[in-house]
Amino acid sequence: MSAPTQPAPAATRTDPYAPKGLSLTLESTGAILLALLWVLPLAYAVWAAFHPAEYTTRFVLTAPLTLDNFTRAWAAAPFARYFLNTFILVTMILAFQLILGTLAAYALARQDFWGRDIAFVLILAQLMIMPDALIVENYRTLAKVNLIDTIPAIALPYIASAFGIFLLRQTFKTVPKELDDAARVEGASPLQVLMKVYVPLAKPTYIAYGLVSVSYHWNNFLWPLLVTNSVESRPLTVGLQVFSSADQGIDWAVICAATLMTSAPLLVGFLLFQRQFVQSFMRAGIK
Repeated sequence: MSAPTQPAPAATRTDPYAPKGLSLTLESTGAILLALLWVLPLAYAVWAAFHPAEYTTRFVLTAPLTLDNFTRAWAAAPFARYFLNTFILVTMILAFQLILGTLAAYALARQDFWGRDIAFVLILAQLMIMPDALIVENYRTLAKVNLIDTIPAIALPYIASAFGIFLLRQTFKTVPKELDDAARVEGASPLQVLMKVYVPLAKPTYIAYGLVSVSYHWNNFLWPLLVTNSVESRPLTVGLQVFSSADQGIDWAVICAATLMTSAPLLVGFLLFQRQFVQSFMRAGIK
């Protein structure tokens, strides 16, 4: 009796574009250097925030830990109000961006109307304009309608996102047209087709764009600084400037504690949803 033949091992496939040898070493070195470039400032902020002020410029392993810097930072500024303003701001902007972006992207991807290509080109042209170039005109417009020093004043220039429209349009165009036709045969209206077919299939894109939008507007500084004058409308980033006042001097321990409190929601959110964050970008095709 002959021994049973062993199945031939499957041929391994190699990626022709994968880095090899020296190229892989250079890429790994570059990634490590970039990681250190981002991690070292955060590590210093953590060290300074949890140690007394005299240890902000020297590293001593036996330095005592303290939470006094966080207490002083919280007492020096109305952080509760700043957090509320920032939460309202990023939620308002994201809600309008998703609603307007979804409707515009669906019209550009699936509706036939005169001037559709021209409208899309104009949207792409907006991506080439830096927001800072429009600051003066935006400020004049909001001043005329008496919205300066309000949360809507911060949000209005950003409620429609050219990047969001472009990203959703590209995603909607990948949805098979047969699903659209099948829903219409069942009697669905265009809005129902959008909400029941396109939106569920674009969920990874919504997650990816939502993370980008919240991160950007949570950290935005220049525009909120120009259009807000009071605590009632200032977000966190503008509120932090109270710690660099020339009258009080600069206390790096308190500044680092305040900075950690400001960035903590984003850091915790990224650590908790890191896998979803990466997968959303991969599925959405964001490079």
